[in-house]
Amino acid sequence: EHLESAEQLDQAYTDARARGNEGVMIKSLASPYQPGRRGLAWLKLKRELATLDVVVTGVEYGNGRRAAVLSDYTFAIRDTADLAPDGSPALKNVGKAYSGLTDQEITDMTAWFKAHTLEDYGHFRTVEPTIVLEVAFNNVMRSSRHASGFALRFPRIVRIRTDKPVEEIDTLQRVEEIYNAQPDKPVE
Repeated sequence: EHLESAEQLDQAYTDARARGNEGVMIKSLASPYQPGRRGLAWLKLKRELATLDVVVTGVEYGNGRRAAVLSDYTFAIRDTADLAPDGSPALKNVGKAYSGLTDQEITDMTAWFKAHTLEDYGHFRTVEPTIVLEVAFNNVMRSSRHASGFALRFPRIVRIRTDKPVEEIDTLQRVEEIYNAQPDKPVE
């Protein structure tokens, strides 16, 4: 399909999602097809599905230049149908993200997490669940890997939510709503 405007591209994307596609491929009309190689003449356009406010429950040391800092964050949502012994909603992990924060934010967070570690397993630590993050993602899929029963696909940290208490993070019910609203429900 030959598109000439941003409006046409927006409609093509909407139509592709309605068909259950992840997004659209954009290519130069002059570029040849090369199996397995897209190059700069072929671009994949996907949008964030939504964002969720989550709480960090575990942290890991990164890789490469991030090997000395806690840069990989496991995060949870609240399950209001499953109450903890104190009457508060249980926290259920729903994903892990390691991109989106600046080096300075990661350095600052590393110091905070080291001071607020609940259990230290060496490479991985469980931490006090008080740091709230906003995360974006492309899809929600069912997953037995996380206690929530769901996993976020391609999660990215948008920002640290110092303005939001853990009592106001998103719920399992919200994750289920997003999952059910997807035209394509990926299964892990």
